[in-house]
Amino acid sequence: MDERSGVEGPEGGFGNSNGAFLSDISELRRRARQRLERGAVTDGYEGDVDRTVELLNGVLATEIVCTLRYRFHAITARGIDSESVKEEFREHARDEQEHADRIAERINQLGGRPNFDPEGLASRSSSQYVEGENLVDMIREDLVAERIAVEHYQELIRFFADHDPTTRRLLEEILAKEEEHANDMHDLLVRREGKPMLDH
Repeated sequence: MDERSGVEGPEGGFGNSNGAFLSDISELRRRARQRLERGAVTDGYEGDVDRTVELLNGVLATEIVCTLRYRFHAITARGIDSESVKEEFREHARDEQEHADRIAERINQLGGRPNFDPEGLASRSSSQYVEGENLVDMIREDLVAERIAVEHYQELIRFFADHDPTTRRLLEEILAKEEEHANDMHDLLVRREGKPMLDH
């Protein structure tokens, strides 16, 4: 097959549009039959699996803590317009739970064990579990937690770069949602305070 088309060439190799050699299909097939116990982790994986699992378990803890905090706020929030805010909290809790599930699935794909153990959960999380004394406190604490998550995920995305594109893309998708959450909390805080008083 023509190498310029990006399909198999006469020597069984592959080429891109520039004719650059990528790999030999027979070698790919041979490697795929080795170390089957590693599942989706092939010899082409350029990351450190143990380190990746460790970092992702930290992300998992963060998402669980955020889920629990949002759920607490959704149940206990009181005050003017609290019902609409509680619905926002519930929606965010569902999103955070979905994030946790996706992170746990990725850990499992890498051959690791998702750490759902409640013991040490707070210490593994980058965000804190702060309940808040009133509705405004709750919104403020959720905004702070989202800002922590946003910056942490940005760092992780840079860390994984091209070494683990699957994990990087997953974190990029979650980051986009966390930025949306932060914007939601910012808008709610401004609506009630006139400005996001994060230094209080």
